[in-house]
Amino acid sequence: MNVLLSIKPEFANKIFNGTKKYEFRKSIFKKDVKKVIVYASSPVQRVIGEFDIIGILCKDTESLWHETKKYSGITKDFYDEYFANKEMAYAIKVGTVRKYSCPKYLSDFDIEYAPQSFAYL
Repeated sequence: MNVLLSIKPEFANKIFNGTKKYEFRKSIFKKDVKKVIVYASSPVQRVIGEFDIIGILCKDTESLWHETKKYSGITKDFYDEYFANKEMAYAIKVGTVRKYSCPKYLSDFDIEYAPQSFAYL
Protein backbone atom coordinates (compact mmCIF):
# COMPACT_ATOMS: atom_id res chain seq x y z
CA MET A 1 0.00 0.00 0.00
CA ASN A 2 1.07 3.58 -0.66
CA VAL A 3 0.32 6.88 1.07
CA LEU A 4 0.32 10.45 -0.11
CA LEU A 5 2.12 12.68 2.41
CA SER A 6 1.88 16.45 2.49
CA ILE A 7 5.38 17.81 3.08
CA LYS A 8 6.59 21.41 3.05
CA PRO A 9 8.57 22.06 -0.15
CA GLU A 10 11.75 22.93 1.79
CA PHE A 11 11.74 19.50 3.44
CA ALA A 12 10.55 17.63 0.35
CA ASN A 13 13.50 19.01 -1.61
CA LYS A 14 15.88 17.87 1.14
CA ILE A 15 14.45 14.36 0.87
CA PHE A 16 15.14 14.29 -2.86
CA ASN A 17 18.64 15.76 -2.59
CA GLY A 18 19.56 13.20 0.09
CA THR A 19 20.14 15.53 3.05
CA LYS A 20 16.91 14.47 4.84
CA LYS A 21 16.62 10.74 5.39
CA TYR A 22 13.84 10.83 8.00
CA GLU A 23 10.35 12.25 7.74
CA PHE A 24 8.92 12.96 11.19
CA ARG A 25 5.31 12.41 12.18
CA LYS A 26 3.21 12.74 15.33
CA SER A 27 1.10 9.77 14.29
CA ILE A 28 1.72 6.93 11.87
CA PHE A 29 -0.15 4.70 9.48
CA LYS A 30 -2.41 1.91 10.69
CA LYS A 31 -1.86 -0.09 7.49
CA ASP A 32 1.29 -1.65 6.04
CA VAL A 33 2.71 1.07 3.80
CA LYS A 34 5.67 0.48 1.48
CA LYS A 35 5.89 3.72 -0.50
CA VAL A 36 5.30 7.43 0.09
CA ILE A 37 4.06 9.69 -2.68
CA VAL A 38 5.27 13.22 -1.87
CA TYR A 39 2.91 16.16 -2.20
CA ALA A 40 4.86 19.40 -1.84
CA SER A 41 2.48 21.77 -0.08
CA SER A 42 2.03 25.49 -0.75
CA PRO A 43 3.30 27.28 -2.73
CA VAL A 44 4.28 24.30 -4.98
CA GLN A 45 1.05 22.31 -4.55
CA ARG A 46 2.13 19.41 -6.75
CA VAL A 47 3.10 15.76 -6.35
CA ILE A 48 6.85 15.89 -6.99
CA GLY A 49 8.07 12.34 -6.41
CA GLU A 50 8.07 9.26 -4.23
CA PHE A 51 10.24 7.22 -1.90
CA ASP A 52 10.35 3.71 -0.51
CA ILE A 53 9.95 3.22 3.23
CA ILE A 54 12.79 1.16 4.71
CA GLY A 55 11.53 1.37 8.28
CA ILE A 56 9.57 3.38 10.81
CA LEU A 57 11.08 4.34 14.15
CA CYS A 58 8.91 4.91 17.21
CA LYS A 59 10.71 6.24 20.27
CA ASP A 60 10.50 8.85 22.96
CA THR A 61 11.24 12.25 21.45
CA GLU A 62 14.77 12.66 22.88
CA SER A 63 15.92 9.18 21.86
CA LEU A 64 14.50 9.61 18.38
CA TRP A 65 16.29 12.95 17.92
CA HIS A 66 19.58 11.47 19.12
CA GLU A 67 19.30 8.65 16.56
CA THR A 68 18.12 10.72 13.60
CA LYS A 69 19.59 14.21 14.00
CA LYS A 70 22.44 13.76 11.50
CA TYR A 71 19.99 13.24 8.61
CA SER A 72 16.92 14.95 10.08
CA GLY A 73 16.98 17.87 7.64
CA ILE A 74 15.61 20.09 10.41
CA THR A 75 16.91 22.01 13.41
CA LYS A 76 16.57 20.82 16.99
CA ASP A 77 14.40 23.87 17.72
CA PHE A 78 12.02 22.97 14.88
CA TYR A 79 11.93 19.34 16.06
CA ASP A 80 11.18 20.37 19.66
CA GLU A 81 8.45 22.74 18.56
CA TYR A 82 6.86 20.12 16.30
CA PHE A 83 6.83 17.48 19.05
CA ALA A 84 5.98 19.84 21.94
CA ASN A 85 3.93 18.04 24.61
CA LYS A 86 4.44 14.67 22.90
CA GLU A 87 6.17 11.78 24.64
CA MET A 88 6.55 9.54 21.60
CA ALA A 89 7.56 10.41 18.06
CA TYR A 90 7.78 8.64 14.70
CA ALA A 91 10.39 8.85 11.96
CA ILE A 92 9.86 7.32 8.54
CA LYS A 93 13.19 6.11 7.16
CA VAL A 94 13.58 7.23 3.55
CA GLY A 95 14.78 4.56 1.14
CA THR A 96 15.16 4.89 -2.63
CA VAL A 97 13.84 8.23 -3.90
CA ARG A 98 12.39 8.99 -7.31
CA LYS A 99 11.77 12.63 -8.21
CA TYR A 100 9.31 13.06 -11.05
CA SER A 101 10.67 14.89 -14.12
CA CYS A 102 7.25 16.51 -14.44
CA PRO A 103 5.29 17.21 -11.21
CA LYS A 104 1.81 15.73 -11.07
CA TYR A 105 -1.54 17.03 -9.89
CA LEU A 106 -3.57 15.53 -7.05
CA SER A 107 -6.26 14.73 -9.62
CA ASP A 108 -3.77 12.32 -11.26
CA PHE A 109 -4.20 10.24 -8.09
CA ASP A 110 -7.99 10.72 -7.90
CA ILE A 111 -7.60 13.05 -4.92
CA GLU A 112 -9.46 16.38 -4.75
CA TYR A 113 -7.75 18.04 -1.77
CA ALA A 114 -4.34 17.80 -0.18
CA PRO A 115 -4.43 15.70 2.99
CA GLN A 116 -3.70 17.44 6.29
CA SER A 117 -1.26 14.66 7.14
CA PHE A 118 -1.58 11.69 4.79
CA ALA A 119 -4.02 9.75 2.62
CA TYR A 120 -3.93 6.06 1.69
CA LEU A 121 -3.69 5.34 -2.02
